[in-house]
Amino acid sequence: MNIKFKPLVEEDISVLTPIMKKAFDDRYRKCFEKDWIDFDNFFFDNLDIADKYGFITVLDGEPIGHISWDPRNCPEYVEVGHNCIASKYKGNGYGKRQLTEALNRIKQYDGLKKIIVGTNDNLIAPKNYESCGFKLAQRRSNNTASDFSGDYLDYEIILL
Repeated sequence: MNIKFKPLVEEDISVLTPIMKKAFDDRYRKCFEKDWIDFDNFFFDNLDIADKYGFITVLDGEPIGHISWDPRNCPEYVEVGHNCIASKYKGNGYGKRQLTEALNRIKQYDGLKKIIVGTNDNLIAPKNYESCGFKLAQRRSNNTASDFSGDYLDYEIILL
C-alpha cells in the first residue's frame, strides 16, 4: 500500500466534504455538513492557503483523509483543524501517519510555543492525538445538538 501526502491543488475540487462524510456517521453530517462545505469552498477558493496549511492523504491513488491547521496565532500556538480518515481505512495507522506528517510540518514554524487541537471524547481521535504526544488540557461539557459525540476535549503539545 502506497500512502502519499498531496497538496490540495492536485485533487479535484470539493474532495474534502466527501472524505468527511466517509469519516463520520450520519449524525455528524446532519450537524456539521454546512461547516464542511464552507471549509471545502474556502480551501478551494484559496489554494495558496490550502497548500501551505493542509494536505490530502492518498492511498494507492484514492483520497482517504485530510488534515489542516491554522497558524494565525503563531508563535503562541498553531491549531489543528479538520483531521479525518475515511471510516473504511481507520484502524490501520493512516490517521497517525497523517497527524505525524502534519505535526512535523507545523513544528517547523520558528519560535512556536505549542500546538493545540479540540475534539470530542466519543471519537477515536483522542487516542490518536495522545499517541502523537498531545496531553489533555481541558474537558468541557457538550450541551449542543452534537452532544452524542461526547464532551469537548482540548489537547496541547507544549514545545517551548
